[in-house]
Amino acid sequence: MPQAQIGLGLAALGRPAYINVGHGEDVADSSVEGMERQAHTVLDAAYDHGVRWFDAARSYGRAEAFLASWLDARGLRPGDVTVSSKWGYRYTAGWRVDAGEHEVKDLSAEHLRAQWRETRELLGEHLSVYQIHSATLDSGVLDDPEVRRELDALRAGGIRVGLTVTGADQAATIEQALETGGFDTLQATWNLHERSAEAALERAHEAGLVVLVKEALANGRLAARGAGQDAVALAAALARPWADVVLSGAATVEQLESNLAARELAWDDELEERLAGLVEEPAAYWATRAELPWN
Repeated sequence: MPQAQIGLGLAALGRPAYINVGHGEDVADSSVEGMERQAHTVLDAAYDHGVRWFDAARSYGRAEAFLASWLDARGLRPGDVTVSSKWGYRYTAGWRVDAGEHEVKDLSAEHLRAQWRETRELLGEHLSVYQIHSATLDSGVLDDPEVRRELDALRAGGIRVGLTVTGADQAATIEQALETGGFDTLQATWNLHERSAEAALERAHEAGLVVLVKEALANGRLAARGAGQDAVALAAALARPWADVVLSGAATVEQLESNLAARELAWDDELEERLAGLVEEPAAYWATRAELPWN
């Protein structure tokens, strides 16, 4: 059995458009009320199946609000589940699928303070992990003393501080974060196509950070190969000895239940060898990801 747990990421549940392959077909009712009902249904199914980590972000449309209303409806108390969220992107699509721009990145200390207030107002004491959203070396966020002071203050107040990383230079960003220190969690892309950050993730795990895997299905690319392929891809991530939480990005109950089958799949050397050929060069992988259409 894998040591890691499956968590649920809400990127595809909080807004009508996302870059997962075929996401448009997952949205039966794109009204705010319809998507909140669907989010609650998926969250209920996840909780009933033992999922206890839920990951949102300010830029995931109304994901934080949907999660907050579900926590209230379910009668959960702070600490019953782990709730993490992120600051750094602002949702700009206005609930439109055809928007020319869906989110804007701003990793300034001013934006951190503003988004922290918004997140805290919605999630309150349920929130226990707050993460930089898509830190990169060229963003300069890890070198920003004002951001550092704000994050240190949150940490001193009992919030676990983390970061998510992105792009072909994920490994270098992780190494800088480990050198900088002050982080409790790390979330990175790892999947059967993109394994370049693996050594850095192992070092982060050894340093005591909680390591979360995002995009284990490569934004749906690894779920489009046939029945059960999503479970195989997630099982690969669960089998990494440095992984603590592997996030499902399910947008429907059916997808969630298929994803959760990964918990029962035995990963072995034969599977590892057979699927090794799926690895892509990081630059090629991230170029392909950048071209994925919203919905």
